[in-house]
Amino acid sequence: MNPPIDWLLEADTWVQYRTRRDLLNTPENDADVIGCRQSMLKTPQVQALVTELADWPGGVLTSHKSAKHLLHKLTFLTDLGVRADDPGAGRIVERILAHQSAQGPFQMLGNISPSYGGSGKDVFGWALCDAPLVVTSLVKMGLKDDARVQRAVGYLMSLARDNGWPCAVSPEGGKWRGPGRKDDPCPYANMIMLKLLAEIPEMHDHPKLRIGAETALNLWSESQTRHPYMFYMGMDFRKLKAPLVWYDILHLTDVLTRFSFLRKDARLREMVALVAAKADAEGRFTPESVWAAWKDWDFGQKKTPSRWLTLTAWRIITRMETIV
Repeated sequence: MNPPIDWLLEADTWVQYRTRRDLLNTPENDADVIGCRQSMLKTPQVQALVTELADWPGGVLTSHKSAKHLLHKLTFLTDLGVRADDPGAGRIVERILAHQSAQGPFQMLGNISPSYGGSGKDVFGWALCDAPLVVTSLVKMGLKDDARVQRAVGYLMSLARDNGWPCAVSPEGGKWRGPGRKDDPCPYANMIMLKLLAEIPEMHDHPKLRIGAETALNLWSESQTRHPYMFYMGMDFRKLKAPLVWYDILHLTDVLTRFSFLRKDARLREMVALVAAKADAEGRFTPESVWAAWKDWDFGQKKTPSRWLTLTAWRIITRMETIV
């Protein structure tokens, strides 16, 4: 089975753009790629995201699983390919950089109850289940070499342990941590740290990255017995869902297949095979679960194949064919 390229190229311009770049490997300076990208930036949906994100960091982050929060809208916008020099994006970058913590990571607005070790007040701080996503977005927007971004990456790397990345928060978070043993890795924090490092090729051989990747794969192979911080890999985990917000099979395989050294691993190949098996006879994928906050996008329904979801799945599948 092959990707339904013609069908994808009939889609909205953000799907066309990423199809040309990610599946056809067409250069950024190609005339068709340039045209798709320029059209994408002018679409009402993308402009609405840019406008909303200009109010960064937005409301209080009450749940990292809240798909409507600006944190996840920023992640999706940069997954589309919006960069710092695009119209309106510069303001978003400025507002993110204005809230760099003393430790290095960039801050969100949160509120942790005193019963969970916080102050009960709205304060700027960071957690290892949000900070890597913010830094990833800055890197994807073209700020990889910015000293402030490099400082944030360095600090987040320093939090790694011999079993991957744990649950961790800034001093403003008090004694809060998720529902698990403090010595366990946090599956979600570990995954999004790998997501960040995937965007920095020179880090792909780093021992801490290798440990984090092994942790992620071991959690899959031991998923019947290990559920650190109450992250399960059962039926809900295996449902195809977009955009990539939480800990699920599409998000995890999208991250892990970015590392060429993992593509022969039987555990990763098993996960990707489960994704591939969900394609219909024409190689298209239909959402099996949705985020209500994204109901106006083509992946916000479960009745018909989604072009964005199909692109995301095929991006994962085709990476596995390139083994270095």
